[in-house]
Amino acid sequence: MPPTPLTGLAEHVLPLIRSRSDLHRWSAANAHGRDMHEAIDILEQDGAAGPTERYAVTHKALASAIRVIARADDSSGIIGDACRRLLDLHPRAAAEARIKPAKLIDWMIKFQFDDNEVDYFELDVAAYAEALGDAGVAAYRERLSEIEASLGPRPSHQDRWQSNNSHAWFTLDWNAKRLAVLDRDIEAIIRTHVGDRKVAAWFTDTAEAFEEIGEYDLAIDWARQATEFGLGHQSVTAARHWAKLIDTHRPTESLETRVFLFRRWPNSSNASELYRAAGDAWPTYRDEVMEKLSHQPYDAVTFTLRTLNDPQAAWDLAHDLSLDSDYGWADLANAYGKIDPLAVLPIHERLVRNELTEAGAEHYRRAAKRLAGMRKLAPTPDSAAWVDALIADLREENKRRPRLQQEFTRAGLP
Repeated sequence: MPPTPLTGLAEHVLPLIRSRSDLHRWSAANAHGRDMHEAIDILEQDGAAGPTERYAVTHKALASAIRVIARADDSSGIIGDACRRLLDLHPRAAAEARIKPAKLIDWMIKFQFDDNEVDYFELDVAAYAEALGDAGVAAYRERLSEIEASLGPRPSHQDRWQSNNSHAWFTLDWNAKRLAVLDRDIEAIIRTHVGDRKVAAWFTDTAEAFEEIGEYDLAIDWARQATEFGLGHQSVTAARHWAKLIDTHRPTESLETRVFLFRRWPNSSNASELYRAAGDAWPTYRDEVMEKLSHQPYDAVTFTLRTLNDPQAAWDLAHDLSLDSDYGWADLANAYGKIDPLAVLPIHERLVRNELTEAGAEHYRRAAKRLAGMRKLAPTPDSAAWVDALIADLREENKRRPRLQQEFTRAGLP
């Protein structure tokens, strides 16, 4: 039997979601992912379809998208982002269409717990609360309780990943978190989010949950705890979140927070945030900041150049602190060349030679581009002749690299 022809909204949306093409190729997956986003744009913007039709098409689109990602190379994440957009749209469409809670619950349980090829997307019961209503949420809780009872004794967190039901336990825990947020239950949020308090990211999760329900003082406290947990990347991420919360909800504490974060992680990024927060009080902190940054030349030079906007001071620091970063010298040479173009030519030469220690077309192109810039930068006839002599020397030194010769010529070098 031939498939039923698509009509209305489905006709415009579903062909862009579905695909029989080979999507194991990265480029093909990316191209189809862009089609999927176009389809979701139509779903979100089309005002002609009624709620029932919009939900039906969204539901079918989500099912098709999950089948597509199961067989695609989604290294770029384009298809995954499309799936998440549909997952965000689905509960809104269900509420507008007044889908029967029992039918919706059956689908939610099947989507999350039935074995399938794709088990890395979660549903947010808090987003479905409007569609489910109070009775529906209660029925959903009962279904989760039945599933948990069927699994037997709960394994420890450490042993859970070896369990045959590891995905089911993860999904139950995820639902417990979202139900705690839906209930605005402070004790339940702490219990379900922070776990055994052994991971900084769990403190951040707790902070985000409290922020979601408008408990900003609690959110700030838990974000601070995540920040103070350690010095690793999770605490660094938490620090950014904590500072954002402070800036938004307790702006009078912003400077104090930025000082704390700089002293904990004395780098150019935190120095810049401290500088902005300090305003007219910056001189009070300047010496401390520069002294701490002096132990990390790249950060000291970058902060002075980009935040203080002082190329001369950055140039002096780079020499005083023996800056050894090509990235740092490249930025500095570009900025200081406007002050003293002759002084930066040797820096550019060193960067070119360092680039050419590696073979490959991209290295040759970057070297050629820098040399072309040096020719424009040379302020005197003697310096221009020096640059051209350098190019001739490099051509001779690399005469057995035909691709280098080609890239030099393509860049207009003599």
